[in-house]
Amino acid sequence: MTTININEAKTHLSRYAKRVKAGETVILADRNKPFAEIRPLPTLNSAKKRILGQLTGKVQFDDTSNHAFGEADAEIEADFLRSEIFPLELDR
Repeated sequence: MTTININEAKTHLSRYAKRVKAGETVILADRNKPFAEIRPLPTLNSAKKRILGQLTGKVQFDDTSNHAFGEADAEIEADFLRSEIFPLELDR
């Protein structure tokens, strides 16, 4: 871990950027008082991959509603179509 002052960072930013890319952490200081840490971001490959379909067959919907799943509610649809976004769409 390296500690550098602001002026040093401004003067040699590309040099320190290479070091950070290589995995090093750089501490940024103002008049030798540390105030920030510059470190590499975690790589995307290190993130845990999600497995799709884990809830298949485990989620069920109530069939007692008046409309099918995915259909718009008439009241909500009317409010949406009366909005300023679609003022002329009301006469459907």
